[in-house]
Amino acid sequence: MATPVDSPAAQRQDRIVQQNGGGDATPPGASAATPATRYSLANGCFALRAAARDRFVVKDASHYRASVATAAGAERFYMKATRLGSYLLYDSDRRLLAVDALGRVAPAARASRGADWSVRGNRDAGFTLRNHKADKSLAVGLGGRLVLSSNPAEFAFKATTGCREYPEIQVNATGSPRKGPSPNGEVSGLVDAHMHHMAFEFLGGRAHCGRPWHPYGVPSALEDCPDHQPNGAGAALENTVSYGNPAGTHNTDGWPTFKGWPHHASLTHEQSYYKWLERSWRGGQRIFVNLLVENEVLCELYPLKKNSCNEMDSARLQARRMRQLQNYIDAQNGGPGKGWYRIVRDPAQARRVINQGKLAVIMGMETSKPFNCGRFNQQPTCTKAQIDSQIDQFHKIGVRQLELVNKFDNAFTGVAGDDGETGAATNTANFYDTGRFWDMGTCANPHYHDRSPTAAHYHNDDALIGNGLRAFLPAGTGGAAPVYPPPPNCNRLRLSGLGEHTLGRVMAKGMIFDPDHMGVYARQDALRVLERKRYSGVVSSHSWSTEDAIPRIYALGGLVTPYAGNAKDFVAKWRSIRTKRGPYYFGFGYGADMNGFGSQGGPRRGPNPVAYPFRSYDGRATFKRQRSGTRLFDINRDGVAHYGLYPDWIEDTRKVAGSEGPTLMREMGRGAEAYLQMWERAEGSAGR
Repeated sequence: MATPVDSPAAQRQDRIVQQNGGGDATPPGASAATPATRYSLANGCFALRAAARDRFVVKDASHYRASVATAAGAERFYMKATRLGSYLLYDSDRRLLAVDALGRVAPAARASRGADWSVRGNRDAGFTLRNHKADKSLAVGLGGRLVLSSNPAEFAFKATTGCREYPEIQVNATGSPRKGPSPNGEVSGLVDAHMHHMAFEFLGGRAHCGRPWHPYGVPSALEDCPDHQPNGAGAALENTVSYGNPAGTHNTDGWPTFKGWPHHASLTHEQSYYKWLERSWRGGQRIFVNLLVENEVLCELYPLKKNSCNEMDSARLQARRMRQLQNYIDAQNGGPGKGWYRIVRDPAQARRVINQGKLAVIMGMETSKPFNCGRFNQQPTCTKAQIDSQIDQFHKIGVRQLELVNKFDNAFTGVAGDDGETGAATNTANFYDTGRFWDMGTCANPHYHDRSPTAAHYHNDDALIGNGLRAFLPAGTGGAAPVYPPPPNCNRLRLSGLGEHTLGRVMAKGMIFDPDHMGVYARQDALRVLERKRYSGVVSSHSWSTEDAIPRIYALGGLVTPYAGNAKDFVAKWRSIRTKRGPYYFGFGYGADMNGFGSQGGPRRGPNPVAYPFRSYDGRATFKRQRSGTRLFDINRDGVAHYGLYPDWIEDTRKVAGSEGPTLMREMGRGAEAYLQMWERAEGSAGR
C-alpha cells in the first residue's frame, strides 16, 4: 500500500540527522564513513555517486541527475531499511527516489514498491540498486539523468550530514542494556510469558488495525483499517468490544496524531509496534513469549478476511511473520544477527542472547483447537498419529510453550469458560463448534471453580473473543443453554486420553506446558500427569489457573506470571502468590496478554504517581515520556496504552508496593533466570 510520509504532522516530527543514524541512538549498522556492506547503509545519511561519471546525484522538481563534482552540493539521502539489504531513499524534501507509473525515476511522496530498492554489492566492488516494482536497475542516462535499465550502473555511497530522518516512533530511553559476565552465566531481566505480537494476522487478518512493523515504516504500520471509516462507524468488532455500542463511532486517527488509539481498552488496534517493544527491552525485559493465536469460530463468523481460518494455518503464518520481524529489526541495526530481537529455540540459546544484552523471543501457541484437535458430538476430530505429526511439525517451526485449550472444549480437555454475558456468548459458540454446551456442574471444592455464564459478578479478561462472538453468532444458535446449578461451577469434562497422550508428547519434546484456560478438574488431571513424571516445564502465564494449582506448579519447579492489568491488582497478586513458592530459584514475571485479548491497566490516578524522568528497575536506563508522532504518552494519564509503557508500568508497581518495592523489583529482575532454569529442567527430563 502506498503511504504518504510528508503530512504536516509528520513533518513536525522530522529531525535533521547530523551524523549517520538518528533517533534515540545510532544503530550499530550505521556507518560513519563509506559503508563496507549493503547492510551498513541502514539509518545512515549519504550522498550517492555514479562511479562511471564520477558525479554525485542532485534533484530538481521532476527527476534526479548525477551532475555535481562534490558531496557538498549533492542530494542527501536517509537510508531507511525496508528489509535486509533493501531501502527507501528519503531525500531532503521528504520525497523518495522512486519509479513512477510511466517507468521514470522521479521523486515520490509515498512509500511503495516503486520506491523500494534492493542494494547489492559492497564498498570494494561498488553498489547497484534494483527496483522492487520494475525489477530493473538504477542507471545513468543522457545528461546524467537517473533511469532504469537492465544493465545496472555502479554507485558509491559517501557519508554526509544534514539528512531528514525518515518518520519513526521514538523510544525516549537512554542507557546501555545490561550484559552478562559470561555467555552461559546467570541472567538478569524481566519476563513477559504471555503476549500476542502477531495478532494482526489472526481472525482472518482483517479484524486487527495496524501491525508491529511494515517494510515502509510507521506511516504504513500504524494506520486504521479502511473498513472503519467514516469515524469508526464500520468497525463492528471494535465498537462492540471496546465501546459497547455496535452502531457507535470512535476516532480512527493512528500515525502521526494517535488521537483515537492506541488505548489501554482498545482490543483491535495495534499496541505492540516494534519500537514500543524496543522501549520495553531497554527497560530490562529479556524474555518475551509470543503466542501464536487463533479462534476459528470467530474468524469464520467475522465477515472480512484474507487469511485461512484454520488455526494451525494461522499459527504457521504468524510464525513466518515473527521471523520476518526479526530480519526487519536486523536490517535496522546493520545486518543479519545484529538486531536486539532474537527468536530462540532452547534455554542455552536464550541464555547466550540475554547475556549479550538482547531480547530472547520464545514462540508459544494458544488456540482453541491445537493441532486441529477439536471435538464434535463428543467425538475427537483427530488421532494420536495426527497429534504426534503436528507436534513434531510445530516443534520444528520453533514452538516451545503451549496451552491445550482456549475458548471451547476440544479433544483434549474441558475449558474454564467465561463469566456473565461473555460466558453466555462463548458457551453458545461452544455449541456451534462442538455440538454441545459446556457441562457445568457443582464443584467438589467451591473455593476452586471455573467461570460461569450465570455469574452476576464476572471477569472480562478475554472480551475480544466473547463479545465478538456475541456480535456475530447467528441468532438462535443452539437454542436455550442448559440450566446450570448456582455458581460456583466446574466443567465436568476432564483431561481425555488424547489429552494425556499429548501431554506426554509435550514432555518428550521438552516443551513448556501452560495449564491456563483448562477447567479445574482437567487442570488437576494434567498436573497429576506432570507430577508422576516430576516434570518442571510448566507455567501459568496469565491468571487463568485457579489458586490450588499455584503451589503444585511451584513444587514442580514451574513458574507463575499473573496477568499484568493495573498496578494495584498486580502487586496484590505478587504478595499472595510469592507465599506459595516452592524450593526452586524464585523469580516473578507477568503476562501482558496484549494485542487482541486483554485490556491493559488504565491510569491509576492515586497518590505517588510516576515522576518523569525515571530510572529502569535495574538502573541501566533513563526514561522520559514516550513520544509517538505528535502524541506524548504518560502512564499516569494513559495507563498502558501500548507495550512501550511497560517500563513505566514497572515503575508504577514499584511505587504501589511502597516499602516492599525493592523486593518486588529484585524478584521481577530474577524472572528471566527463573524461566530459564524451569526450561532447562524440562529439557533435561525430556523423553524420560
